[in-house]
Amino acid sequence: MREFLALAFVLASGIAHAETFEVQMLNRGEKGSMVYDPDFLRVAPGDTIRFVATTPGHNARTIAGMAPEGAEEIKTPLGETADVVAETPGIYGLKCSPHYAMGMVMMVAVGEEADPGAFELPEGLPSRARKRLEEIIAENSK
Repeated sequence: MREFLALAFVLASGIAHAETFEVQMLNRGEKGSMVYDPDFLRVAPGDTIRFVATTPGHNARTIAGMAPEGAEEIKTPLGETADVVAETPGIYGLKCSPHYAMGMVMMVAVGEEADPGAFELPEGLPSRARKRLEEIIAENSK
């Protein structure tokens, strides 16, 4: 019984340490127009990312080819604040579906080992999105 209580405490303490990170979806921010703020997050598995709809017309969705193998697609409702729990370790590229071509993208590194610098961007990205992702990678590589 004592071992069970110790295990329950360890499991509960792990859950208690999960954090929530907020990302603002903005028409205009410090880095220009149509941006996520912040545009890069490092989180632990089990942490929550809250995408805050500051104005209508924004969402967060996984960019094709920019998620760890086996990870579920991230897709928040358009114009709504939504929570996403980070589960699978690795690098995620996210876009605002309506503003993707305008460069509204961000990256999330789940886990300490996830290194944006080791991530290869897929072909076919809109030029503004590619440029912004390259800047994010350069600013946040290990």
